Parts: sequence; structure tokens; C-alpha cells
Amino acid sequence: MVAWIFILPTILLLLAINIFPLIWAIVLSFTNYRANQPGREVKWVGTRNYERLLSSEDIWGYLQATAHFVCWSMFFQVLLGFGLALLINRQFKGHATWTTLILLPMMLSPAVVGTFWTYIYQPQAGIFNYIINFFIDAGTFSMIGEVALAPWAIVMVDTWMWTPYVMLICLAGLRSIPDYLYEAAEVDRASKLRQFWSITLPMVLPFLMLAVLFRGIENFKMFDMVVELTSGGPGSTTELASINLKREAFEKWRTGYSSAFAILLFLTVFGLGNIYVKFLNKVKER
Repeated sequence: MVAWIFILPTILLLLAINIFPLIWAIVLSFTNYRANQPGREVKWVGTRNYERLLSSEDIWGYLQATAHFVCWSMFFQVLLGFGLALLINRQFKGHATWTTLILLPMMLSPAVVGTFWTYIYQPQAGIFNYIINFFIDAGTFSMIGEVALAPWAIVMVDTWMWTPYVMLICLAGLRSIPDYLYEAAEVDRASKLRQFWSITLPMVLPFLMLAVLFRGIENFKMFDMVVELTSGGPGSTTELASINLKREAFEKWRTGYSSAFAILLFLTVFGLGNIYVKFLNKVKER
């Protein structure tokens, strides 16, 4: 009984902050409710909002843009993060200083990062154009103003910002590998490449997969950095699902429709996350 007295406030707070908004959003998703018209009659529309969402080509376009951003940013972050972790793990002279410098981007706010990368990408005054033209004669171009380049611009910025996070997780995995495994491999005259494929990669793989899980969830709901960089443009090229959800909810005030969209996104992330966690557990059991 005493334990319940201490636990009850936490349970009530959890219900108020997490569970109630989710249940309320589910209820609103079956209505035509508009938050900017509180006196308007609320009608029960059944699954009409969900049917409109699933049959909308625009929604599938936003999901495709989100998938492009999530997949490519995770690919580069894992590749670069793991490479940096291998380098830092060597503990060369000054490695602590370099580690601190590498970690600086992830300490910044995404909105701040989006703002100053907007200036870096400026065609006339931005340093990015100067760097590219130093190596190749590309002329004046706008990374965030051209349809073909804008999706890669946001991938590049997100990779720059969050690669250190992946590096930290991989570094923890590398430093958890017992030294005697490498010593035994050297006794057996295993090459460095063989040690990497037989010891390093299998031991670090669960940490890599954990990093992918965390970054995948975060990237799926990325909003502020992309808004500051491109505002979803040019056109709707970089309009991610989260950006469109905000516009439907707080610009068009289609609260019921946007609630249905939010529930679909939640189910997508929740479902994919559960499948991935089950696969991660199988990898850990090996």
C-alpha cells in the first residue's frame, strides 16, 4: 500500500502527459473537429479521414520524402559514425580534443543548425559554393533552392549534426570488446581485416543497430531543422510528413484530419520499431 502511494503520482502524471493526449487524438481522428472553431458542431465521420489520407497521392509523396531523408541520413551517419569511432578508439595523441570538437554539432539546437546552414548554402555569399567550385567548376547554384539538390541538402546537414551521436554509441561498443579476444586472434595469426570481420563488427553490431533505431525514430519526426532550411520547398520537395502534419493542424485547422494523420504516423513508427527491436534481440542472442 505504501508503495502505491509513492507510485500513484508518477502513474497519474504519465497518464496525463502521454496516454490522455493519445486517446484524445484517436477520438478526434473520427470527427470533423476544427480547433479554431470551438463553437462549431462536431460530427462523427467514421473512418473518412483515414480513407482520405490513404487515398491521397500528396500524403504518399510526403511519406516518400520522409523515407528518403530517414534512409539516406541514417546510412551516412552509420558509415561516418562507425569510421570515426574506429579512428578515435585508437587513442592517438590529442584524441580527447578531437572527440570534443567532433561532438560540438550535436550539442546545438536543430533550429540553430538549420539557420546557419542556410547562410552556408547561400549561392552568392555562402562558403559551400566556394568549396565546391574550388574543386570543380560548378558555377553558382543553390543547394536549398533546386529540386534535385534540396533533399540532399537536408540529408547533409542532419548527417553533419548527428554523426557524432552514432560515433559515441559505436565507441562505447568498441571499448566494451575484451582485449583478450584480439590477443587470441593475434596468437592464431589472424590479419587485421580478419579480426575486424570476426571480432569487431559482430561485437559492435548490436550498438550500431541501436543507434539506427534511435536515429530512425528521431529522423522520422524531424521538423525544426528542415523548416529553417527549406520550409518544405522548393515546392513540396522537402515537405516531410511532420511538416505537412503541422500545416494541416495549425494552418488549415483540420484538427480531425491531422489527428488521423498523426495516428497513422504513430502506428507506422511503432510498428516498424517493434519489428526492428525483435530483430535486434535476435542479433544480441547470437
